[in-house]
Amino acid sequence: MTTDTLVLDQQTFASIAAAKNEPAWLAQSRAEAFALAAQLPLPKLEKTRIDRWALGGTGAYRAAKLAANVDDLPGELAGLIGDNPSPNLLVQHDSGVVFVRISPELERQGVILKSLEQAASDHPELVQKHLMQAIKADEHRLTALHAALWNGGLFLYVPKNVEVKEPIQAIFYSESPEATFAPHVLIIADTHSSVTYVDNYLSAASETAMLHNGALEVFAKPGASVRVATVHDLGAHVTDVNYRRAILENDAKIEWIVGELSHGNGVADTYSILKGNGSNSDMKVISVGVGAQKLNYTTRAVHFGKSSASDMITRAVMRDEATAIINGITKIEHGATKSDGQQTERVLMLSPKARGDANPILLIDEDDVTAGHAASVGQVNPEQVYYLMSRGIPKREAERLIIYGFLYPVIEEIPLEALREKLSALVERKLGR
Repeated sequence: MTTDTLVLDQQTFASIAAAKNEPAWLAQSRAEAFALAAQLPLPKLEKTRIDRWALGGTGAYRAAKLAANVDDLPGELAGLIGDNPSPNLLVQHDSGVVFVRISPELERQGVILKSLEQAASDHPELVQKHLMQAIKADEHRLTALHAALWNGGLFLYVPKNVEVKEPIQAIFYSESPEATFAPHVLIIADTHSSVTYVDNYLSAASETAMLHNGALEVFAKPGASVRVATVHDLGAHVTDVNYRRAILENDAKIEWIVGELSHGNGVADTYSILKGNGSNSDMKVISVGVGAQKLNYTTRAVHFGKSSASDMITRAVMRDEATAIINGITKIEHGATKSDGQQTERVLMLSPKARGDANPILLIDEDDVTAGHAASVGQVNPEQVYYLMSRGIPKREAERLIIYGFLYPVIEEIPLEALREKLSALVERKLGR
C-alpha cells in the first residue's frame, strides 16, 4: 500500500468536521479511526495480494452542489436516473449527497431517508448507536480508513410496523477521481417493519487510479424484513472495496441481491450475523470478470440463534485473463440448534487463461443442525452448446443463452425493472456479446 493513504492528520479531520458542522462524537470517531489506520495491517485475503493493488487513491473531500429537483442534477446523473425516477431517491455525486426525495406518505409514517452526514446531526440517538457497529473500525486498515473518511452516504430508518411498499433507491456516482468516494449506507428496520433498498454505483471514465472504499450496515430488529439489491458498475480505474453486513434479531430476515460488475480489481465481503432465533439470510451474488481483473468475493453467514436459516448462491463468469476467488463461509455456533445453512458457489470460465477458485467452508459447532455446500469450476458445457446448435441456434447465441441462464437466478431477483434491465445489459456488455 502506498503511503499516500495516510497523509491526513487529526488537524485535517478537525477542519473537515468543522466545515461540515459535524457533532463532536462523530469528529472524535473519525480521528480515532484514522489513528487506527496508521497501526493496522491490510486485510489478509485468500490467494490475493491486495498489498500490490492501487489503494492510495483516497482523494480529498469536495463539497457537493445541492440540487432542488432531478432536473437540476448534472446531465450524466439525470441520464442515469432515467425518465421515471423513484419517489424515494437519494443521489450522491463524488463526496456528497446532492439530492434526496421521500414521498409524503412515508414521511407521515415516520420513515427517515437522508444523507448519513445530515442524519448524524438530526438523529444522533439512532446514528451513534449503530454506525460502525456491524462493521468495526478496528478490523483492519481499510475499515479504519473507511470509518475515518466516509462521506455523504445514506441513512434509512423504518419505524415499527411500517411496510414500505415502494423500493428506496440510491445512486452513488463518482465523476472526479481526485474526490474522496467512500459512501456509507446505514439501514435500520425497526420491529416488524419491511423495506426494499436498491442502489447503483457508477463512475465516469478516467485514467487516474482511485479507491472506492464503501460500507453498508443493516440492523433488522425482531420480525423485520429487509431486501438489499446493489449493482456495482465502476470503471477500470477504480479499485472497488465493499464491506456489507447485517445483524438480524429474532425472526428477522435479510435478502441480499448483489451484482459485482465493476471493471477494476475488487474485494467484497457480504456477511449476515443471525443473532436471533428464527432469523433468516438469503444471499444471491453474480460477478463477471474481464481483462486482467483480480476479484476476491466472500459471502458469510454466522448462526447464533436457534432455528436460524441461511442460503448463499454465488455465480461468477470469468473471461480473458480475469481471476476470481469465491469464498462461501457458513458458521453454526454452539447452541444454534435446529439451524440450517446451505451454500453454492459456481464459476464459469470462458477463456483458457481465465481462473476461478470456489471455496465452500462449513464450520459447525452444534450437532442438531442441517448444513450443506456445493461448488463447481468449469467451462461452458460443449454438449449443451451442441444441443442448442442442433435446434438451429448459432454457436455464439447458444453460448450466450447458456451463460445468461447460468446468471439468471440472481438477475431475475432484482426488484426494480429498470435496474434489472440495466443489470442484464451490463452482463451482456462485459461478456462482449
